[in-house]
Amino acid sequence: MKRVRIAKDIMVTKLVTVTPETDVFDAVSNLLKYNLTGAPVIDEKGHYVAVFSERPCLSVMMAAWHAAGADALRAANLPKAGDVMAKNLVTLTPDVDVFDAIALLLQRRISGAPVLDRSRRFLGVFSEHASMTVLLDAAYQQMPTSRVRSFIDADRKRIITEDVGLLDVAQKFLDTQYRRLPVLRGETLVGQISRRDVLRAAQATSGPRSRLEAWREWMTGAASAPASESTQVAAYMDTSAPTVSEDTDLLRIAQIFRKTSARRVPVVQDGHLTGQISRRDLLYAINDLIAHSPKRENPLLYLSSLDHAGPPIH
Repeated sequence: MKRVRIAKDIMVTKLVTVTPETDVFDAVSNLLKYNLTGAPVIDEKGHYVAVFSERPCLSVMMAAWHAAGADALRAANLPKAGDVMAKNLVTLTPDVDVFDAIALLLQRRISGAPVLDRSRRFLGVFSEHASMTVLLDAAYQQMPTSRVRSFIDADRKRIITEDVGLLDVAQKFLDTQYRRLPVLRGETLVGQISRRDVLRAAQATSGPRSRLEAWREWMTGAASAPASESTQVAAYMDTSAPTVSEDTDLLRIAQIFRKTSARRVPVVQDGHLTGQISRRDLLYAINDLIAHSPKRENPLLYLSSLDHAGPPIH
């Protein structure tokens, strides 16, 4: 089996991209159309510039709604969390083996799963981000424990209830780095809502036009800057997002994913975008190694020469 060590071995090269001049509402539509959480921004010469993601899309939405005024918001009859949340969820128990949990996330193509105890009480979330900690612990510390309970994110700030309005849900996403929020009734999990759910609800048809078109009108009519500037991707892209080169060590990439909220890192060579690696791409590579090894932890050590990779990033 081929040994994978560097970014070039696993990066995706067929990408949906936008330019700094792309209309931000067209960019939002493309993310929703292709079920993406973000897209690299490149200039006319193919040089990498930045990343455009779901999070600034929510900023666009909030700015448009605030510009619309109270009367327009009341007329829009925006839904509540309980109206748009997903209810049929993949869940985990705290005693599941973490490698089995990672395999389940990959199999179901989800970025995380709520963790419930035997009485179905919500304990927290096991995510792709936590999986990066699993990988690094396995590589550097030989996995002192391999149960999901040790890698649960139990932050209560991410919890919402069914009656929370869509604007408040959007604000919660802007105030935190989370992509999904569990919806609880008491201590019982009843659903989950994602950034994408909020954006889709805002884009949903309302009368003869979509709410996305309403955003555009409100933004161009109320923004203090010229419309050609205020509705371009350039105003909302993230120029500080981490990038890697084609020869970046995979353990170093795992460290980046653990240290930051990035779900994808652009691969940039000599200023040009050559590919992209997501948390899921990295987990697929690791999971494939694990599946072909009689001892689960050992394959992780072959992803890098640890003295070359350097110490873990905290």
